[in-house]
Amino acid sequence: MEHSEQLRFETLYQQHLTALKLQGKRPKTIDAYARAVRRLRDHFDCCPDAVSPAQLRGYFSALVDSHSWSTVKLDRCGLQFFYTHVLERDWDWVRIVKPPQVRRLPDILSPAEIGAVLRVTRRLRFRVFFLTAYSLGLRLGETLALEVGDIDAGAGRVHVRDGKGGKDRLLPLPRLTLAGLRALWRRHRHRRWLFPAPGADPGAAAKPMDRGGVQAALKAALAELGIQRRLSIHSLRHSYATHLLEAGVDLRQIQVLLGHASPITTVRYTQLTELGGANTRACLEQVMATVQRHWQAAP
Repeated sequence: MEHSEQLRFETLYQQHLTALKLQGKRPKTIDAYARAVRRLRDHFDCCPDAVSPAQLRGYFSALVDSHSWSTVKLDRCGLQFFYTHVLERDWDWVRIVKPPQVRRLPDILSPAEIGAVLRVTRRLRFRVFFLTAYSLGLRLGETLALEVGDIDAGAGRVHVRDGKGGKDRLLPLPRLTLAGLRALWRRHRHRRWLFPAPGADPGAAAKPMDRGGVQAALKAALAELGIQRRLSIHSLRHSYATHLLEAGVDLRQIQVLLGHASPITTVRYTQLTELGGANTRACLEQVMATVQRHWQAAP
């Protein structure tokens, strides 16, 4: 790309970042939409406003072959934002690329398998992390971001701050999870993070644990148990929702606990279990008691 073209791109790119911020986009969205513009620039080695619709069709055809549809969809949305808010152009995106609507059922772990994972996870920080993510139905990032001040032991609840969509929520805290968090905190005594990054002095860590390290620890536990399904930390959240449904918690209440904006997102768990009716906190304690029995059972 010529120097003048590069300067023009930098000007438009900064306008793109400013527009994303002014439109209230979340940091992850800003990163993804900005990456979409950079990827298009790198592919054609020119400023994206010079790319024709025919070139875009060829670009997305190659992207479909090399990346997942979720990446294709993010890039399509990022470029649409760029053309709409920066270039002030309209494109018929349906004629260029239309990602398919795919809704797959997630793989989950049974309470017995959750207990087994906890039993074979020997490092306390990972074991308590898995326990917390599962028993609160948290996303990976939400669990990592938990702070000491988010725990209200007296009320038996956790304040999840700035979750997906910038939403806070309050969740019931099982006694088993509280005991695990206390045991871990006595090890590191960090003033802020419940899951600080490990090191010579974890109490002085500047940030939480690494995402990749947590996923690798779960993968190792699953491998030791011979569990070969497509599972990740997010599978603990899916398992939480399914087990609460099996215990009889109302679907609407589970939607609130998970922080889903739409009940359509939550209703898919009905395909994994059957509904009943009971008190949420009592049901959660019942589920956790089952996990604890399997966790502490002899292998």
